[in-house]
Amino acid sequence: MTKKNATARLIHFLVGLFIACLALALILALAVPIGFYGMAMYLSPTLPSIQEIKTANLEMPLQIYSSDDKLIGQYGNRLSLPVTFEEIPKGLTQAFLAAEDASFFQHSGISIKGLGRAVTEVVTDDESQTGGSTITMQVAKNYFLSSERTLNRKLTELFLARKIEDELSKNDILTLYVNKIYLGEGAYGIRAAAKKYYSKSLENLTVAEMAMLAGLPKAPSKYNPVANPSRALTRRNWIIGRMHELGYINKAQHDEAINAPIGINLYQEKLDVNMPYLAEMTRSALVNRYGEQVMHGGWRVRLTVDSEAQKAAESAILTGLVAYEHRHGWRGAEANGEPLEKFRRYSNMSPAKVTKVNARSFEATMPSGENVTVNWSGMSWARKYISADRIGYFPSNASQIVSKNDIVRLIPTTNGNWQLGQIPEVQGSLVSLNPETGAVRALVGGFDFNHSKFNRALQGWRQPGSTIKPLVYTTALEKGYRPDSIVSDRPIQVGDWKPKNSDQRFLGDITLRRGLYLSRNLVSIRLLQAIGISDARNLLDEFGLDKEKLPTTLSLALGAGQATPLQMATAYATFANGGHRIQPYFIEQIYNYDNKLLFQANPQQACALCFNEQLDAVNKKLIKDYEAKIEAENKAAAAKDESISAKDKATDKKDTELKAENNDKIAKDDKALDLDIYDASPYADRLKAPVVQYVRAEQAPRILKPRVAFEMADILRDVVQRGTAVKARALGRDDIGGKTGTTNEAKDAWFAGFHPTNATVVWMGFDQPSTLGRREYGGVAALPVWMDFMKAQLKDTPHQWVSINNRAKSKKQKQSIIEMMDEGAAELEDDTADEVKSAKPVKTTTQQRKPPAPEPIEEQIQNRPAPEKPKPSRTDDSNPQNKPLSATPVERMPPMPE
Repeated sequence: MTKKNATARLIHFLVGLFIACLALALILALAVPIGFYGMAMYLSPTLPSIQEIKTANLEMPLQIYSSDDKLIGQYGNRLSLPVTFEEIPKGLTQAFLAAEDASFFQHSGISIKGLGRAVTEVVTDDESQTGGSTITMQVAKNYFLSSERTLNRKLTELFLARKIEDELSKNDILTLYVNKIYLGEGAYGIRAAAKKYYSKSLENLTVAEMAMLAGLPKAPSKYNPVANPSRALTRRNWIIGRMHELGYINKAQHDEAINAPIGINLYQEKLDVNMPYLAEMTRSALVNRYGEQVMHGGWRVRLTVDSEAQKAAESAILTGLVAYEHRHGWRGAEANGEPLEKFRRYSNMSPAKVTKVNARSFEATMPSGENVTVNWSGMSWARKYISADRIGYFPSNASQIVSKNDIVRLIPTTNGNWQLGQIPEVQGSLVSLNPETGAVRALVGGFDFNHSKFNRALQGWRQPGSTIKPLVYTTALEKGYRPDSIVSDRPIQVGDWKPKNSDQRFLGDITLRRGLYLSRNLVSIRLLQAIGISDARNLLDEFGLDKEKLPTTLSLALGAGQATPLQMATAYATFANGGHRIQPYFIEQIYNYDNKLLFQANPQQACALCFNEQLDAVNKKLIKDYEAKIEAENKAAAAKDESISAKDKATDKKDTELKAENNDKIAKDDKALDLDIYDASPYADRLKAPVVQYVRAEQAPRILKPRVAFEMADILRDVVQRGTAVKARALGRDDIGGKTGTTNEAKDAWFAGFHPTNATVVWMGFDQPSTLGRREYGGVAALPVWMDFMKAQLKDTPHQWVSINNRAKSKKQKQSIIEMMDEGAAELEDDTADEVKSAKPVKTTTQQRKPPAPEPIEEQIQNRPAPEKPKPSRTDDSNPQNKPLSATPVERMPPMPE
């Protein structure tokens, strides 16, 4: 009986336990979905709208080209090239599914198996498997969430994945994924990664290359084939194995892919010519307008600068700086006993370490390890520097110049030898403009951009010295003086100030013309006294100088204010073009990544009438030249194809076997690439601009009477023929003019010169103003640089000169005088604006072009001419016309794409 009771109790207990377990299971079965639903209700208000998802934006580096289509600068390292689902190769889809989410097309956003694999991976420390997140979950994370590892973020990811699955198709989700996923080396998305790692389009990828890309999402840095090739190869081969297991590829494809080399052909753009000052001023102008995102928008920007002219300008500045250093002596080695690798190359000056000093030569090691010898002819210039005004005796042996283990600079010579050099302490800049349009033709901001990024051509405010005198004299000509007017060069005293001429002599009564071409200070001061400082400052403001940086005293006549080389070049362009004020600009066209024109500059012309009369003929010639260029390129391509075909027929078995072996070698040389296969190389991304077609131009404002502009140009021609710039006669031309300039204590040396086709200004000095030396006049330091540059620019240019006729048929803008009366303001026309006794010159309306608010791209292109701007107020200091002149990229610029 006892035994039966025990059995009954056991059965009762087991039944109760079973019922309890069943109840618990039922409760849990109800609790999980209820809890899940409750959590969903809690997180739902914080989940973003799926409608906010947009496909990834195109991102490519900003490229900057010269006017002759040489790549001179590139900024940005992000690549993103979105694709549609139809553009994704089937094999690439399969590779990503094998690597990341084989059940993607079966699950509903969350894979229990995937989560299980993630746990297994953590336990076993097996990093080769796929992760726990599905592709849908990765889309949720990449588009909406941060990468932080918190429970709340993971739960949000899960619920968001379900929401995405409810609202988007599988094809849409996969497309979003492959466009947004980061794959290392700055590449976002599969098309960008194919370009970055292999220089290929998607359709040209092999199975092995597809597997390599599919292995990157898990850890782009860890499995990067560039940084970690062995680890990347292991993961690639695992993915190839998975593709075979899943039936995506057969055994033969598997074996071929496993045996394939990594074969990286990294996308690396190389500059045709490195012109960092120009590139940086372009980048800066665009970033200031559009923000940092402009460096990733894929724009191709073509400048007004010709690469050959720019190289000539840089060479001229460098030659002038080296010549100055030779005149002032050797300051000694940069260091002694320091590691050579600590020193970088600047311009054409390479660091070298002296290894042996002979009597009349020394030997040195270059950074490349090459051993070179510097002979006596390459170092005999090195007299010891004492001060700006003193140098020591010529050396008699090499030991007086260098010692063993010295770090020195070496410059290659044209005959294949080496010359001792030193990094210049003096600096220089050059600006060259087209006087008809204001287009920048060349611009040098200093000795070397990597040595000093300060752009002296745009930012260097210095005293202009005597280069300002022609602007002051022009004010006198506008007021009725003539070149043969008599002005006194006798001593003068103004208060305690007793100005003198640079030669301490006085010439008595001389003509205005002679006073300028001999640069007589006292003549300039008397002229300024006669015409009035206020009127002179107003006209200098018209020329492009900043009136606020000009003194209100008679020292203005000697250049005591401040100006930049760009401003002085703009002013002298007025003499070259017959009296018109042009606006400097340097961006000619902007294209998008697909070579569609977004912007084309349409500057105001000094003679719009001349330009517009020739417009049709110019545009027809441009079309003809473009068609001829395309035809020549097509013929060259056809000839290449025929050559390749002939080689293919002659290819034997041995050549075929060598292809794989040579693959890596070929990849190192862009010129050797088969562009049919490597169709996404840097070469494929170069600017391929359509034919340029110009539109009618507007007239630049006239600020000088034609007669005045001609007379001043003629006087400045005398400066070259018989004045302070007589050295320039060595160019063998009588159609150039200009003016030297030297400030007190020779702290600044200038030459501002022009030809009817070119206005160029050169400045030299120290960044911290100090004397260049008592003999370093503008005609000694700056003029030779100008001559060196202009010699190349004027080659084959026919003789021509400034016309006294008003070829543009333009008139000086008349002033409006506002008279306040009891019944209101009345505007009276000033008919004396063109007369000798005119009031203050009016402000031009283009002193600084300020771009208007962005417009839609299409509308901007169709309506190219700029809208009429309101006339500025003469008293409104906030008006942009009253701001200092600066180089602006364009009159109207396109809006940044979304």
